[in-house]
Amino acid sequence: MRLLRAVTRVVAAFTLLPASLLSASRAFADGYAVPGQIGMEPAVTPIAEYMHWFHNDLLLPIIVAISLFVAALLGYIVVRFNEKANPVPSKTTHNTPLEIAWTIIPVLILFVIAIPSMKLLTDELVVPKSDMTMKVLGHQWFWSYEYPKDQNGGFSFDSYLVKDEDLKPGMIRQLSVDNEAVVPVGKTVHLLVTSSDVIHSFTIPSFGVRIDAVPGRMNESWFRADKEGTYYGQCSKICGQDHAYMPIAFKVVSADEYAKWLQDAKKNFASATTPSATPTFASAATQRKLRLAAGLN
Repeated sequence: MRLLRAVTRVVAAFTLLPASLLSASRAFADGYAVPGQIGMEPAVTPIAEYMHWFHNDLLLPIIVAISLFVAALLGYIVVRFNEKANPVPSKTTHNTPLEIAWTIIPVLILFVIAIPSMKLLTDELVVPKSDMTMKVLGHQWFWSYEYPKDQNGGFSFDSYLVKDEDLKPGMIRQLSVDNEAVVPVGKTVHLLVTSSDVIHSFTIPSFGVRIDAVPGRMNESWFRADKEGTYYGQCSKICGQDHAYMPIAFKVVSADEYAKWLQDAKKNFASATTPSATPTFASAATQRKLRLAAGLN
């Protein structure tokens, strides 16, 4: 009966696989993960695409090959050297060629993994010439974004999770925010990331971006989204009681839509910035204090 139940579970898993893949494809179209998704979120930047190649085409085949080899070796040893098949145990203590092989082969495998890994790390850390700069400030428990004045911005705004009772049709529970950050498609965006209180982690899987937001320190990252859409992330470092409720939402739009959004944003967020000065991280922190004083958060 146990064997039958095990076989039934395996058959059921393969039966549900197409549905899981369909669910995953829907998630890929929306830029966020859903229950039952197989694989990673869609890659829409060069860095994320390289990450997917590194994981799917390099690491996984190596992992599978090693796992199958070890499983086969263990199976062979169990059958060949059990007490019945091998009543007189071997006295062998050394095998120089074998010892050299099991030392050199893992080293070569690590070199194969390390070379593209170092390239990926370098590509992430070295920021290319950018088309625009954004400042990102983490708070307990929301994000602030600033668009510099010298890049046709001159405003900043806070981005809060939309509560369950305020969700509208089409919004995603625990991911949708009141103010999405907007960037143009195909443009290199330079991110300057810091925090006003504790350490946060600014993470967007589809962009291949994960960078710590550390108080008193300015970290930097970059991305170039090559596909329009809305892409979600979350704080990936435990930062207090509402750590799970500070999502990130970036909307990638065409150049024309972005120009229109900039003009609208200047009007909508004018009251949040000082008209005569370029907004700073301090202004975002001040906004938070005002919100707390007003009982808005």
